[in-house]
Amino acid sequence: MKSLPTLAALLLSAALPWLAHADGCPEVTVDGYKAPDYGCLSQQMGNATNAAKAAKKNREAQDISIEKRLPNALGLSTPAATGVRMGNTFGTSVKPQQP
Repeated sequence: MKSLPTLAALLLSAALPWLAHADGCPEVTVDGYKAPDYGCLSQQMGNATNAAKAAKKNREAQDISIEKRLPNALGLSTPAATGVRMGNTFGTSVKPQQP
């Protein structure tokens, strides 16, 4: 009779992972803190047609031609950034105010 509770406990522990993730989104535990998969939860909450439209708009927004991109997005220096770096010596010296 002692094996019956042990068997029940074993079956319950084997079924817990499937019961805990009935919604289909995995949960990760790190150092005792649970972190849900927000991407999976967002897909469940969103409408598929709206998600496709939003993804298309995001791709279009990222496909900006190089002529229309900002200088700092291309890695170029701007006059404002140079002025901050040079301080009060901007335009008068080649050495910055503070190294």
